[in-house]
Order: sequence, then structure tokens, then C-alpha cells
Amino acid sequence: MSEDVLVTADWVEERLDTFQDDDADHRLVEINNPTVTDESEYTPYEEGHIPGALNFEWDAVFTDETERDIVSKADFAARNGEGGIDADTTVVVYGGGRVPNWFALFGYWIYKYYGHDDIRVVDGGKGYWVENDYPLSTEEPDFTPRDYEARGPFESVRAYKDDIDKAIEEGIPMVDVRSPEEFSGEVIAPEGLNETAQRGGHIPGASSVPIGTTLNKDGTFKSADELRELYSDAGVDGDESTITYCRVGERSSIEWFLLHELLGYDDVRNYDGSWTEWGNLVGAPIETGE
Repeated sequence: MSEDVLVTADWVEERLDTFQDDDADHRLVEINNPTVTDESEYTPYEEGHIPGALNFEWDAVFTDETERDIVSKADFAARNGEGGIDADTTVVVYGGGRVPNWFALFGYWIYKYYGHDDIRVVDGGKGYWVENDYPLSTEEPDFTPRDYEARGPFESVRAYKDDIDKAIEEGIPMVDVRSPEEFSGEVIAPEGLNETAQRGGHIPGASSVPIGTTLNKDGTFKSADELRELYSDAGVDGDESTITYCRVGERSSIEWFLLHELLGYDDVRNYDGSWTEWGNLVGAPIETGE
């Protein structure tokens, strides 16, 4: 495990004083979407978070709900600056959700899209932190604002509809990280979430690697060797371009992270349009079944 991208709860605990220091170049950021994580008793930021952590809600900070797009470069820079973050800050993200770091790794992907060099994630997310009795705080930090200059965007980490057309035509590997029931077309969205597509199924040629298969029982990620074997079995070995997708691009950012950041596969892109876009396109080909 490379501490350059993935850190342990112990690593964070050893640096709690640094994360709470207004002058330090380290910031913790909790990223959640409260609309889908109410059922997790450890989830609400206001009821307890890692000491020193800022609260960046997924929909408010990392998306443009009017455009159904990611946050603009200017708004991304402004929000980080308000939180006492600049381009040289070591930013460590974490979150809860139905799977650990569900939305935190979407935030990580956005940081990379806008060129932030030192961004890391807490292995196991908030669930691991709480279940293992690490310290929590209800105090919301107030750091001195800084000037944040975003770079890019770096489109090499992002896939669009045209890239999917090309992937189907040329047999480029695609990884569908949704549940087997979503992949087969039995359901369109996870239980309790609004359906966001007219049709169920998956993109032709995609392989199914459900997000749960990448995790240990405690919510931490499996070892690099285990992950390489898992993806190799799905036809992904890092030798060619790979695209990940899910329903709205957040779960797929987790497996984008595993492939690109943790395993070091060069050309991996996250299709954030995902099934919400593809499943609604008139005439777009789909497949159903396993």
C-alpha cells in the first residue's frame, strides 16, 4: 500500500495535531452524501467526525446539480480556499456510505481532475474509524482562508459518451462496478435510491466487478495482489485503456482509484455520465443478463 495515495487510520491518528493546526499544510476532508447515508449511525458529520476534518458534502461541493455535471473549476477552487486549503496542501479524504468512502473517492477523483498533487484517502473510511474506536469530535474547524489555484482540467482521467462508443467498437475494457442485479438489468438503482434511467442492463462488452468484491470484511481494500487477480479475471491487466462506470460516477471512482492510483495502471478513465446517461440515450445499445 502506497501512503502517497492510501493511508491507514493509525497514520491519521498519529497526525491529528497537524490536521487541527491552522498553519499546517495538512487538511482532513469528510465527504458524504446525506441523502443516501442516513441509515449509517456513524455517518452524520455533526454527530462526530475525525478531529480537524472539514465537511464537504458531495452534492454541494463536487457537483453542479443544475448542469448534472461536476463542479466548475472556479467553484472548486473557491470552496477549497475557504477551507484553508491551497494547491500545496496534503488533503486526506474519507467518508461513509453503503460502501466505505463511497463519495470520498469521487471527491478524490475531482481533486485529480483539477490537478491537485497530494490527495490521499483513509483506508476503510469513516466506518473503520468509528468501529475501531478512534477519536471523534463534534467541533467544526474554522481555518484561515487561503488562495487556491486549480489546474487543468486533466481530461485523461475522465471518459465521455464518445469514449464509450469507441470502447464498444474497439473492444476497450470497461468495468461496471454496480451490483450484479444492476448489471443484469434486474434493477436500475440500488435499493432506496431513485431510478435515474429508463432502461436496465449494462454497456455491451463491459465486465462486472462489483465494488464489494474489492473490500475486506472490515471495509479496507484487498491487497494489491488480490486486486490484480480480481481485475485480471475480468479481462483488465493494465496493458490497455480501461473505463470504469456505475450509476452516476461515484462508485466507479472507487475502482478508478484502485486501478489507476493504487495499482498504477496508466490509462484509466472514469465515465461519470455512467448509467444515468447511457441508460437514457435513445438508440444506445445495451445488454441484459449476467
